[in-house]
Amino acid sequence: MINTMSDRTPASREADNGHAADEAYSLIREQILSGRREGGDWLREGELAESIGVSRTPVREALRRLTAEGLVRYERNRGVQVQAWSVRDLDEIFSLRSVLEPWGCRLAATAGLVDVAVLDDLANRMDEIAPGGHPKDVDKLTDLNNQFHRTILEAADNSRLTAVISSVIQVPLVWRTFTHYTPEALQRSLAHHHELVAALAAADPDWSESVMRSHVRGAWHSLIPQDDPSLP
Repeated sequence: MINTMSDRTPASREADNGHAADEAYSLIREQILSGRREGGDWLREGELAESIGVSRTPVREALRRLTAEGLVRYERNRGVQVQAWSVRDLDEIFSLRSVLEPWGCRLAATAGLVDVAVLDDLANRMDEIAPGGHPKDVDKLTDLNNQFHRTILEAADNSRLTAVISSVIQVPLVWRTFTHYTPEALQRSLAHHHELVAALAAADPDWSESVMRSHVRGAWHSLIPQDDPSLP
């Protein structure tokens, strides 16, 4: 006999809803991070449910998760809107990164868990994608860069630190920082990756921490030019 929805147990239906919510969450989140849904855009449950192919319930759960992450905000009597970020917001984020990521890099230098070969490969692959500071594929470059930083953080062997930093760098504008680099700034950033590999290979915590701090601050100044402190 073929089971109908009414024949299914509450646990089965709950599992289906959970899977659908995960799918909705991943798809909506990717749309926000990729810039396809920009700051200020309204997210309507019905439209999202129809485009994803699920009911409104998992979409509602997905939006709750995105609200908790700070990617969207709920406005009473109006709905859910993609979060817009000000220069002050971004300054706070990079200030946090300037403290947390260098510390994580320092921990990674002495924990004995860092895979220098993997980091070196990622750094070389980023060079290949952006010869002379001109990226051929910004999305791929961003993905490799995220892998590079995540590999270092995982080697710090501090799960709470990794979780905190991951939540901080979800902002779409931060996620796609490379779209705002000049060729010179991008070349400098890529060179930092190679110096980080060298510092971590040497297991030198002071060197590793210093380079990561310079790397993060350089990203901030590439994102927000000093002569025009407004969102790119």
